[in-house]
Amino acid sequence: MYGYHGGLGGLGMLFCGILGLVVLVGLLLLIVWGVRRMSGGTNFANQVPLAPGQPTPKEILQARYASGEITREQYKEMLEDLGK
Repeated sequence: MYGYHGGLGGLGMLFCGILGLVVLVGLLLLIVWGVRRMSGGTNFANQVPLAPGQPTPKEILQARYASGEITREQYKEMLEDLGK
């Protein structure tokens, strides 16, 4: 009755184009998420496994605090970040 795109003409074409891009980006993100999830997914905290005898990030942070390299506030903030 109204033709293509609900009778909105150029505006309808623009809306459909934008909607198509949103759907396409959503599908791509979903695929990337699924592949990462199935492959065990890595994040910045566990990208590289520690070698035997290598100090953990928490131990490094404790040593930096003990040596006076960072303040108490920095230590607490970084310790909280490591817990996430």
